[in-house]
Amino acid sequence: MNSPVPGLRDIHPPPPPEFWPPAPGWWIAALLLLTLFAFVTARLYRHYRHLQQRRRILAELELAGGRAATKSATERVAAISTLLRRVALMRYGRNRVASLSGPDWLQFLDATGGAGQFSHGAGRVLENGPYIPHIEENEVGGLLVLARDWLKRNTKKP
Repeated sequence: MNSPVPGLRDIHPPPPPEFWPPAPGWWIAALLLLTLFAFVTARLYRHYRHLQQRRRILAELELAGGRAATKSATERVAAISTLLRRVALMRYGRNRVASLSGPDWLQFLDATGGAGQFSHGAGRVLENGPYIPHIEENEVGGLLVLARDWLKRNTKKP
């Protein structure tokens, strides 16, 4: 073909960009995606562990408060009280919970989700229940319902 201007060649496009190494923007995007993935995975894992712990606590309450042939009502009240104290220690710390007993313990339970039912309702059995030789089954049942409600409120995510 004859060129209108002698000595000039036709335009040649540059070769296509290579796949590797990627441009810096792709490195930044990949780093952001990996960070986001790690963050979401960690949050999901923490949520799963929290739900698993909550299920274990409620299952332990059912075991402690259940009508096993070998457990008396007094033993069941003591087991429920121990579980409530363990969860309170875990949630509110040793400094705030460890020294509480009697009416102070019941007031603490009321203040943290008992709505007055520990001091003036079914939860009163916790004050003297482990030391009384005979406790009525309906008292243990009421305490079990109240304890389940308190545990559900206090094992929610903070």
